[in-house]
Amino acid sequence: MARLADYYLVVGYDLDKRAEGEGQGRILQRFPEKDWEDSPFPQGIELFCQPSGWQLVPERQPASFFVAVLTDINSDRHYCACFTFWEGLDNPQLQKAEASEVDEADEELAVVQPAQVFAPKSLVLVSRLDYTEVFRNCLGLIYTVHVDGLTVPMETVVGNLLTCVIPIAGGSQRTITLGAGDRQVIQTPIDDALPVSGSSVAQLFRQLGIVNVLYLFCAALTEHKILFLSSSYQRLTDACRGLLAIMFPLEYSFTYVPILPGKLLEVLSTPTPFIIGVNSFFRSETQELLDVIIADLDGGTVTIPECVHISLLPEPMLQQTQTVLSMVLDPELEIADQAFPPLSTQPSALKIQDKEIRGVFLWLFARLFQGYRWCLHIIRIHPEPVIRFHKAAFLGQRSLTEDDFLMKVLDGMAFAGFVSERGPPYRATDLFDDLVANHVERIRQEEACPHKVMNHVKELAEQLFKNENPYPAVAMHKVQRPSENSQNTAQNRSPFPSMDDVAVQLFIDHAAAKLKTAPPVVKAELKGMVPSGPPLGDTVDRNGNVMANSARRLEVVRNCITYIFENKMLEAKKLMPAVLRALKGRAARVCLTQELNQHVLQNRAVLDDQQFDYIVRMMNCTLQDCSHIDEHGIAAALLPLVTAFCRKMGAGITQFAYSCVQEHMVWTTMQFWEAMFYSDVQNHIRALYLETEEGEQQNNHEQPDGSDSRREISALELASEQSRLWPTLSKEMQTERVQKEESTVFSQAIHYANRMSYLLLPLDTSKNRLLRTTGLADVESVSNSYVTNSIAGSMAESYDTESGFEDAESSDVANSVVRFINRFVDKVCNESGVTNEHLKALHTMIPDIVQMHIETLDAVHRESKRLPPIQKPKLLRPMLLPGEELVMDGMRVHLIPDGREEATGLMGGPPLLPAEGAIFLTTYRLIFKGTPNDPLVGEQVVTRSFPIASLTKEKRISVTLPMDQFVQEGLQLRSCTFQLMKIAFDEEVASDLAEVFRKHMHKLRYPQHVQGTFAFTMGQCGKMVVEHKTKDKNQSLKTLSKNLVKSAKRTIGRQYVTRKKYSPPTWENRSSFQSELDEDEISVSEEVDQSSLTLSSTMRSSDRQTMSNVVERACCRDYQRLGLGTLSNSLTRSKNEPFRISTVNRMYTVCRSYPGLLIVPQSIPDTTIQRICRCYRQNRFPVVCWRNPRTKAVLLRSAGLHAKGVVGFFKSPNAPASGPSQADSTSLEQEKYLQAIISSMPSYSESSGRNTLSGFTSTHMSTSDSSDKLRQPKIGALMKQVMGTKEDVPGTFSRGALGQRAKVISLSQPKVSGKARNPPRGKWGSIRGSGRLSAYNPDVGTRLAGKESPQPNGGPSEALFLRQQKAYLYIIGDKAQLKGGKQDSFQQWEVVPIEVCDVRQVKNSFKKLMKACVPSSSTSDPNMSFLRCLEESEWMALLHRVLQVSVLVVELLDTGSSVMVSLEDGWDVTTQVVSLVQLLSDPYYRTFDGFRLLVEKEWLSFGHRFSHRGAQTLGSQSSGFTPVFLQFLDCVHQIHLQFPMEFEFSQYYLKFLAYHYVSNRFRTFLLDSDYERIELGVLYEEKGERKSPQVCKSVWDYIDRLNKKTPVFYNYMFSPEDEEVLRPYTFNSNLKVWDFYMEETLSEGPSYDWELRGRQERAAEETPDKADSSGPKSQRHIVWPCYDSLSKAVPDAITKLLQDLQSLEAELGQTSEKWKDTWDKMKTAQRTEAKLESKPSFSSSLLMSSNLSHQRRSQGVYLQESGGGSSINLALDCEASATSTPAAGRPSTSTLYSQFQSTESENRSFEGILFKKGALLKPWKPRWFVLDKTKHQLRYYESRQDKECKGVIELADVESVIPGTPTMGAPKNIEEKAFFDLKTTKRVYNFCAQDSLNAQLWMDSVQSCLSDA
Repeated sequence: MARLADYYLVVGYDLDKRAEGEGQGRILQRFPEKDWEDSPFPQGIELFCQPSGWQLVPERQPASFFVAVLTDINSDRHYCACFTFWEGLDNPQLQKAEASEVDEADEELAVVQPAQVFAPKSLVLVSRLDYTEVFRNCLGLIYTVHVDGLTVPMETVVGNLLTCVIPIAGGSQRTITLGAGDRQVIQTPIDDALPVSGSSVAQLFRQLGIVNVLYLFCAALTEHKILFLSSSYQRLTDACRGLLAIMFPLEYSFTYVPILPGKLLEVLSTPTPFIIGVNSFFRSETQELLDVIIADLDGGTVTIPECVHISLLPEPMLQQTQTVLSMVLDPELEIADQAFPPLSTQPSALKIQDKEIRGVFLWLFARLFQGYRWCLHIIRIHPEPVIRFHKAAFLGQRSLTEDDFLMKVLDGMAFAGFVSERGPPYRATDLFDDLVANHVERIRQEEACPHKVMNHVKELAEQLFKNENPYPAVAMHKVQRPSENSQNTAQNRSPFPSMDDVAVQLFIDHAAAKLKTAPPVVKAELKGMVPSGPPLGDTVDRNGNVMANSARRLEVVRNCITYIFENKMLEAKKLMPAVLRALKGRAARVCLTQELNQHVLQNRAVLDDQQFDYIVRMMNCTLQDCSHIDEHGIAAALLPLVTAFCRKMGAGITQFAYSCVQEHMVWTTMQFWEAMFYSDVQNHIRALYLETEEGEQQNNHEQPDGSDSRREISALELASEQSRLWPTLSKEMQTERVQKEESTVFSQAIHYANRMSYLLLPLDTSKNRLLRTTGLADVESVSNSYVTNSIAGSMAESYDTESGFEDAESSDVANSVVRFINRFVDKVCNESGVTNEHLKALHTMIPDIVQMHIETLDAVHRESKRLPPIQKPKLLRPMLLPGEELVMDGMRVHLIPDGREEATGLMGGPPLLPAEGAIFLTTYRLIFKGTPNDPLVGEQVVTRSFPIASLTKEKRISVTLPMDQFVQEGLQLRSCTFQLMKIAFDEEVASDLAEVFRKHMHKLRYPQHVQGTFAFTMGQCGKMVVEHKTKDKNQSLKTLSKNLVKSAKRTIGRQYVTRKKYSPPTWENRSSFQSELDEDEISVSEEVDQSSLTLSSTMRSSDRQTMSNVVERACCRDYQRLGLGTLSNSLTRSKNEPFRISTVNRMYTVCRSYPGLLIVPQSIPDTTIQRICRCYRQNRFPVVCWRNPRTKAVLLRSAGLHAKGVVGFFKSPNAPASGPSQADSTSLEQEKYLQAIISSMPSYSESSGRNTLSGFTSTHMSTSDSSDKLRQPKIGALMKQVMGTKEDVPGTFSRGALGQRAKVISLSQPKVSGKARNPPRGKWGSIRGSGRLSAYNPDVGTRLAGKESPQPNGGPSEALFLRQQKAYLYIIGDKAQLKGGKQDSFQQWEVVPIEVCDVRQVKNSFKKLMKACVPSSSTSDPNMSFLRCLEESEWMALLHRVLQVSVLVVELLDTGSSVMVSLEDGWDVTTQVVSLVQLLSDPYYRTFDGFRLLVEKEWLSFGHRFSHRGAQTLGSQSSGFTPVFLQFLDCVHQIHLQFPMEFEFSQYYLKFLAYHYVSNRFRTFLLDSDYERIELGVLYEEKGERKSPQVCKSVWDYIDRLNKKTPVFYNYMFSPEDEEVLRPYTFNSNLKVWDFYMEETLSEGPSYDWELRGRQERAAEETPDKADSSGPKSQRHIVWPCYDSLSKAVPDAITKLLQDLQSLEAELGQTSEKWKDTWDKMKTAQRTEAKLESKPSFSSSLLMSSNLSHQRRSQGVYLQESGGGSSINLALDCEASATSTPAAGRPSTSTLYSQFQSTESENRSFEGILFKKGALLKPWKPRWFVLDKTKHQLRYYESRQDKECKGVIELADVESVIPGTPTMGAPKNIEEKAFFDLKTTKRVYNFCAQDSLNAQLWMDSVQSCLSDA
């Protein structure tokens, strides 16, 4: 029984305490005045009576009522019913104003004040019961008594109210009366555990909607902050009540304030979760709450802040819940579309609907928590049950471990309350217990069908409704309300009277006395055993994810274990990989634990080494997939096993399995140990009581029911039984049981302390493994953080000294383990009620346990070191180059597969990776050598290596090996030779060793100075490498450069004045000494360091020696070859040459990065050059680097102009002119310089004034003017293509002067948009002979130099190519720099602005290219496919751009204009373009010597910054690797593919250079300029200096030497045309990915270090001799992708024949000839033979015939056809003809066209023109017919050039070929015998040849084809 009301009070407005504008309330009266003992009076009620603040109002307001809820310190709720009405009083403002001074009151009186105002007064009831309606009636009655002036004394009413007592639950009805003629019935609920909701839940759903309420529901369960807003207080209370009702059976345990007064709003910023209601009046103050979910009841919205993430119910529950809710709330929705909807589908009444919704949530919770009782651990039964919930097991069995929502709910406070309240097995049960235990099956069947669910929900609703309203409603209520008039009229109503305290108190005392004498009410509590429901295991496996084919997998696991224990090791080894794969599945892991259990006898199983190893491997594999919470209980099942399996290790020492399975997260997780401990304690306690019961049963001898004893009794059932019996036991029995239980727990705690020390102490206690793994834990799993921190934190706690255990030797491992175990013991013992004495004893024992265990482990560790290691493959030593030395010996590692699929066996073939072996670090390379893990390919050797200098990225990774147990530390190393190594260190490698390895690697990768690179240190001892830095610190570059300058000054004999000049910072720190001097200070430094420099000594001896050295440099030879100036003995030169070789830069003072000798115009003196150079970046002024021998046009290179000219070079700072035209001295000299270049051109000097190029002729160009006209628009189009016009939307195709056939993509935007990356194939091979060109529209001009085009289709009005004059000099400049320059029509140069790719772009593009070609991990993401990544890298687009510009320049030079390339700093893109132009224009550069010369001249001499771009030293490390040279080689490779017969060198030669330019094996590609090379003395090394002939310092010498021995660099298809100019296609679609990026040879590593190849082969040949007797050997050899070298396994025929020749010569004892001599002999023989033969035969070797046929093809089929024609129209033919590759240049006029061009795909046996009769009524038409024997068909084309086949006659269908007769419409004047018919199965074809002879030939050919077939 309970009081209906605890307190009654009257609260009024406090007139005395008015603050500014804010009133306060005060309690006027309160009954009873003494606090009740069982419920103290709640403080601060005044605030809650007027939550929005106490205010006076001008008008009376209607009375209001609401219930606020207060929570006291014991978390009991008090319901405060407030009934508020308004009483008039005279305005206190007016009285105050009269009293005060007038001026003070001015502002207050500005508003007219009413004479009377109204103050609120509240009647309040405080109760612990929630009967809103009853309270409303009672307070209303009191008010009515006052207003209507009823005769009843108010004291009686209040007295009766306070003494009314009613039962709490039980379903009875109580009628009460307050003595004012009223009567009310109070209905108590049947079960007080179920919340009473009235209709508040339904109301809440109506206000907010289903989804919103579900959000709030999930938010409340996952402990978020929820705030309700409404302008009605009662609605706030209802909404909060509703939300709590649907959370049943969970109870909300945080702050719960349905109505929060405005004064307490700061409560909202509390950090804990809450559910609070606030009046909408305060909405603005809730705006800045960042983590509060705000539900606006009036507006129906729920606002979730961005930073709050609400975990929702797991699917499909969420969906199903929503469906059922909408069926409850909106039943019409389902039938809204039906044609004949049922008549009545109204939703139920609100009260019923309310219960239906609650039914849905009950049903939902029953599903969420189904089976929860099976995861309860009961760890004590007496004196009080102690119960723990095993969360991990519950989640695991429900397979919901990933589910965020359930995890949070189970971790929450509400669930903890749920467990402690519902855990006990013996208690009263309610609706939920019944549902979750007995309706599981039903709920599962219903899930899919909403209607069945609905029925179930209705049943539940009925029960819930019955709980609140067990009897039909009785109309016995009779409560007076105030009469209408009294409410409205009573103006001057008397104030609410104060009551007589004594009278009320008497009532109360009287009632209390009565209660005391009354007999106590005895309510029989119905306790019983709580049913558990079906166990979880069964429920889940039906719908849980059981792995496919699992039975077969379990079979494999079982067999393997059987084999291991039967010692059939070979069988076990075969099964092992399959077992390890199977162990990914849960079933297999469970099976493994069960199987192993069977082999344990008396807690022990002794194995031999190999068995032990296999068992441990399987255990590790099983554990590695366990999460740290071990949701499937696998680790728990293995825990007893790891202490059972062991092996003997000699002298009484045993090693247990636990020492090998420690590296798993699960062992360091506190929750895991707790759960394990509790489940074990439960089993022991169960056993304890089972024994006692069995004992008793044996005494009784009578078993009630046989079936019962056989079924396992669960611990909970036992506990329930024991709890029932507890009151009946005697005191002694009770204490005995308590003690027994306590000691059980204690003994388990000792046992677990032991177990934990086993698994936490590493075998080698010097390694702190525990802390290491938990350190890893941070990375691996966030949810585990509390354990991680706790262990780390425990390190800081003071060590427990009481234990008497202080051993100086014990390592920190021991301490941390002791602390971990101590914390565990503290926690579990406190929870399970172990006595303090026992706990202390435990704390004393633990350090001893740990110490003992450490001692046994040390012995085991010592022994285990002596064990022979389990047969790991022996480490193979790599071959080293001469001079290469090991820096670190091999460390055992595993090579892990990366994203390339070939090696993993996914593409077919055996998996070569992962492989086990060792990694070696040498002074030159990083080498992995090992054998594959897969036993099928175990005998193969896998090698992967790359030069250490090419390492671009190194990052640490952690790797889990498939075969192994541990997560290992690993490294991922990426190299710019397109290699990637993912290695995992074996467990035998100490982690500090791995660290040393990384440090050494970094030292070698980024030496302090270039002299630390392998090319310099080769052959010195390895130690020197590591200590190298001490040597060269003192002789830094700065002192070098100073000395150099000083000695230079001396020798030259005149001082150079060096001014400070602009140079970018990267250059400054590369020792640009000028920048360090002041403005005009003459730089002379005093001291000379004698030893410092080779160069200074050379120079000091004489100027001439240096000069002769410089002259020796190959460039001069090239300049002489090109006729660009000669060097006679006395450096004089003939005046009639247009150019001279200037020595102005011989001391490298004019331009540091240029060579010493430069070609400049004859007329320009050196002084001018010194002035001009300042206008250019890095002083790189224009110099000539090549001259076209035919047109005498020259190619110049320079850097871009300074953005802001150093000497006012431009017209205005913001608009630099493209052509300099300012009357400043430097500017004029600049113009003079350009003019001098122009005047050097013969075309300029010959033509009077400005004429076209027709002034000079050549055999290759017809002299008529037309050729010029043909040529010009072509170049216009090229220009347009390169520059891209503004009108072209980027990525659309500008229709340039190429007409329809060649669409062009504009190059102007740095990133070509995605759509246009692969433009249609444009064709522009050679110009001469484009048959169509003459038809071109002459007014398609080009926009040049930034001019806008006025009309949309045409170009500018004065387009260059329309004036008949062409500029003599084109300057290719950077668009960014040439903005706004005006083009002067009288200047003879023209600026072509283009966009160049930035170095950064190249760098990023290369990174992406590497990731595309060598991905680090395989991915199934379609957006990450190879082609997509390749496209995104934009590498091809960059190649396209460089090639396109180069081809434009080639065209310009070929038409007689000079070109000056002046882009960026003149050493990246400029170098690429200039080199490619020379390569395309001059056949000499396509030979070995020429290419070498080209690279030496343009790349090395002209200062491409190899060291800087390759990030070769520590200084340039930050700038990163930028492969500008590689890009150039790739471009050469693209040209090579299109013109394979033009190059003397093969593709391998290019790959060789690409590899070695980053390998640092040779000195060729080190340092940034000739100047730096001279400074180090690298440039002119004397030939005799070499220590050993083995060590090649220059890559060129190495290539020459190698080329003499083997034809690997030679291109057999080399047969150059005279003066051939190549014009490759440059579109993306024509470019191919270079196979250098993709291929690898795992059998031998990269093939670019030839010494290694030779040795490997020799080693391989020596071994197999012995085994010869074994029988015939197979000649067949399987070639695997990525393993074998294709060129070796399948060499091309010529190499093979040359090899055979050599071996035969060796056998015969002849001296073998060099391969080149043999080859040349054969070639000349072939030539003479061909001359003797009258007609070239088809059979002549493909290669040789290529020497004969002058009209060349770039692809490989050569078939001659006799028949001639004049060379000119043939030339046109050849361009227009249908070729699939560029037409290859000019036909030499000396021979006639003797060969028809064909594409590879076609084989033409016979071809010619025939007239064919069309189908019925169609005329005869001439067609070009081709007879193809290979495809066995006769094809015909529109014309000879046509590519599209018009039709095909299959020869298989031909029945006969017979002579025919002319029919109607046949061609005239053709003899009759020329006709013949072809009869096929379908129709007859009528043909007509040119004459009878021809017809006969055709018939014979077709006939022979038929007979052949």
